[in-house]
Amino acid sequence: MDRHETAMGLGPLSIFIRKLLNRSRLSTLDQQALANLPYKIQNLDVGTQILREGDRALVCPILLDGFTYRYKVAADGGRQIVALKVPGDALDFQSAYLHTADHDIRALTPVVIAMVPLRAIESLAEDRPAIARALLVDTILEGSIGREWLLNIGRRNAEARLAHLLCELYYRIDEIAGAPLDTYEVPITQEQLADLLGLTPVHINRMLKRLEGKGAIRSGRRLHILDLAELERISDFSDIYLHRNNVPA
Repeated sequence: MDRHETAMGLGPLSIFIRKLLNRSRLSTLDQQALANLPYKIQNLDVGTQILREGDRALVCPILLDGFTYRYKVAADGGRQIVALKVPGDALDFQSAYLHTADHDIRALTPVVIAMVPLRAIESLAEDRPAIARALLVDTILEGSIGREWLLNIGRRNAEARLAHLLCELYYRIDEIAGAPLDTYEVPITQEQLADLLGLTPVHINRMLKRLEGKGAIRSGRRLHILDLAELERISDFSDIYLHRNNVPA
């Protein structure tokens, strides 16, 4: 039985547990303890503010469906997106220990989130070392992805920047999908891609047409990844920073 199958049947939080199992070893009892965490389901519209800088958070939102983004706002009102969150991601573990939020989080698409009390997560981590380790690994992974984002926005050209983001999205979704992906539909608009990558919508449109001309994607109302290998070639993509299947022996 593989790790995806192991986490099935654990209720709404199973997608979160599957993600942890990709990099950490958790017993059946550990998985059940995570599934039994108290939570409240919320369905939120595009643009809904989930966390605001300066908040003292009492809950950790876990993303069950849709996409959210973490961002910072400069004194002049300029916004910089610093992270994209996908289904299975916990949106704010750090508030369990750093009690004041230092960033904002909004819904990029319609989302479904489970609001889990931070105190319940803290208690579980204190009682179960394997869960504490899994949460630590997940937090470290965020830092690894953040470093790659800095490189992507700061040093890659526009075409490679877009191709790299699409590769990352493919692999991050693939690991929690429960079955191999042949193609992947990206439910993000051109305007949202521009915001994510620090480019203008016009520039994004040109890059999408270029990638489509190379057979790597199909664009329209939704963006479809057709040729992952071509996107990897264009962006010189390496998935080492994602630490996929990094389960200890």
